[in-house]
Amino acid sequence: MKQKKTALSTREIVVFAMLGTILFLSKLIMEWAPNIHICGTLIMVYTLVYRKKALIPLYAYVILLGVYYGFATWWVPYLYIWTVLWGVTMLLPKNMPKKVAVPVYMAVCALHGLCYGILYAPAQALFFGLSFKGMLTWIAAGFPFDALHGLGNLAGGILILPLTELLRKLEKGISRG
Repeated sequence: MKQKKTALSTREIVVFAMLGTILFLSKLIMEWAPNIHICGTLIMVYTLVYRKKALIPLYAYVILLGVYYGFATWWVPYLYIWTVLWGVTMLLPKNMPKKVAVPVYMAVCALHGLCYGILYAPAQALFFGLSFKGMLTWIAAGFPFDALHGLGNLAGGILILPLTELLRKLEKGISRG
């Protein structure tokens, strides 16, 4: 009977730490642009390549954000917001034709950015005692930023397929070497 390998190799630990750090630095570098970054793009790339294990660099990123900016109420939604994108990406067919994959990946990434405020709102409502109407008002007030986020993610989505192919090639090259 074959046992399932569950422990991460040293190489995986290093790679996932590096990928989480790249996520964090990509966000930090783009701080000057409100809601424009490639985090959604990278999370989708990591998920397409590493599947379930993509949660490791994703949560390394979330923890780095908390360490850097401080663990506060703003941080709590990050524990689930990015997991939604990971989950939707996991549900996508694995072998889509490239002509289909590019617009699908772009659309998923853009929709996540557009829905960011909606995903964030329940935590805000709980933490700050907002009524349902108050929560809807909060979402509406933030919609221009979510629209910008969605457009940024749409543009970043163009990179998902090429970066996925590159990371897969790198993984194959390292595995052989």
